[in-house]
Amino acid sequence: MNVSEPVPGVFFVEGPASNWLIVRDDSGFILIDGGYPADRDVVLESVRGLGLDPAAARAMLITHGHVDHTGSAAYFSRTFGTPILCSPEELAHVQGKEKHQVTFGQVLIRAWRPKVFRWMLHVIKAKALQAEPATRAEAWTAETLQSLPGQPRAILLPGHTPGNAAILLPGAGVVAVGDSFVSGHPISRQSGPQMLHGMYHSDPEAALEATHRLDEVEASVVLPGHGPALGLPLAEALSALRKQK
Repeated sequence: MNVSEPVPGVFFVEGPASNWLIVRDDSGFILIDGGYPADRDVVLESVRGLGLDPAAARAMLITHGHVDHTGSAAYFSRTFGTPILCSPEELAHVQGKEKHQVTFGQVLIRAWRPKVFRWMLHVIKAKALQAEPATRAEAWTAETLQSLPGQPRAILLPGHTPGNAAILLPGAGVVAVGDSFVSGHPISRQSGPQMLHGMYHSDPEAALEATHRLDEVEASVVLPGHGPALGLPLAEALSALRKQK
């Protein structure tokens, strides 16, 4: 785990294989995403390491319902009563009523590649196959989000999953893009802004097209779900992303 503070009050946690955020202001704190199921203790440690009480989290916002982002959600909901919030379009996925996840078969046919094989082993060790859905998750509204620390704003970016979203923190000039695009991944040879391998997306073409919904968004720091923070304007990150294609 590596914790940085790209801007005051926004803490970027690079976990064992995926990232999450802690956003703090005078009204309390929220989490954005929550790692794999096996990352739960690391998530708790990252909160306590900032002098915060996990039970006091105002909410956990979920960018999308994949197990490497929802792994702590059911625990926080059950143990602390933390509201678990996601886009209305993603709610059934987060609650476990639908599944939009890379399949074991998709991974297995690529497991001859060393990077994919190592990633597959990590996923198993991270308890992805034992993931517990956040059955009490609720859909966010613009008003609910505005009432939370950082006054987040959701931007729907379907394609990675049907209800995938980025979360803008306007006052901080930060956008958490989840897996809409990333800056690195264990099976990628590239670094910097890039799309995940197509097998991770429900609709790869739609996922890339959806990034154009970010074209008019103002942000000076981009925080992805995988890879390091990008300390550059969102417009530059998008330009670099599109040069990869």
